Amino acid sequence: MKAWHIVVRLSLAPVALAWLASLAGATTLVRQGLDRLTVESESIVEAKVLDIHSYWNAGHSFILTDVHVRPSRVLKGAPAGDVTFTVLGGSVGDVTTLVVGGADLAPGSDYVLFLAHADLPGAANRLTIRDHSQGVFDVVQGRAFSQAIEEPLLPDARGQVDVVGGAEGVALDDLIGQIRALSNR
Repeated sequence: MKAWHIVVRLSLAPVALAWLASLAGATTLVRQGLDRLTVESESIVEAKVLDIHSYWNAGHSFILTDVHVRPSRVLKGAPAGDVTFTVLGGSVGDVTTLVVGGADLAPGSDYVLFLAHADLPGAANRLTIRDHSQGVFDVVQGRAFSQAIEEPLLPDARGQVDVVGGAEGVALDDLIGQIRALSNR
């Protein structure tokens, strides 16, 4: 009987280790509603990405990327002209740092961006995207799609896990109207 218990335990050990490893590598995001994203952001802009530049932080321990955008509309805050903010991850030479659940931005593409200052690894008080992919909406043919749609979000205080607009997205003008109404509270 004892030998059977040992065999079962040894058989289950790799399964348990694989499960724990998958949890350790996952990014866990708590769902942020549009109200919270809006209130906690310093600036919200609809903007086109002009260029990106990745580099090592001061301690050479993490790659950061500066994103240079040109706002077409300022929805909250008062950015004057172009805006540059920093996100986690990027590529320098043959090294890439990928942040699961992070923003995915490409030059020439349009987005609605929720921005605030935060401390990043080796870079204090940087303007950055709020709540990783939840703070980025892709703008495509008059609709806005949350980049967090593919992320497994933990429920917010109201128990909701869905992203704003869901898989169908939301009409860009509706999203902008909601953001302006929330920022004027």
